[in-house]
Amino acid sequence: MSYSHTARSKFTIASWSESVITDVDGEGTTAGDTYYPARGATRAAVEYSYSGDVEGTSTVAYLIAYKADAAPVLGLERFEGSIGGHDGTCVFQHLGIQDQGSVSARIEVVPGMGTGGLTDLRGSADLSITGPGDSGYEFVLSYDVG
Repeated sequence: MSYSHTARSKFTIASWSESVITDVDGEGTTAGDTYYPARGATRAAVEYSYSGDVEGTSTVAYLIAYKADAAPVLGLERFEGSIGGHDGTCVFQHLGIQDQGSVSARIEVVPGMGTGGLTDLRGSADLSITGPGDSGYEFVLSYDVG
């Protein structure tokens, strides 16, 4: 589907907290205070901060299934702020994969979940991240409102 507007922005991770739901083999690694199973599922609570054409903050609930190759990632993100000058809230759905050092995801606006100027928001973004993002990650949303 094509949309008539494009919002270019960057996002940074304000916080990330991850906990194990299930650990298949009892094998994994620990980084900081977090244990990551070699095979298993985790739940992550994440906060993002956006700047640019998308300006605001969000909270995300991710489910991540760790395994030897590309691990599936599912998420729902509640955004609050402004997109292309339209203020309100909306929800993004994430469907992606991650492996050692990279993430790719399709992000779509969940219809019927917007408020204010984002009530009728429709749109999507393709996200591709490689390596650490000390200066943030690029986020380009194709969208329509109204």
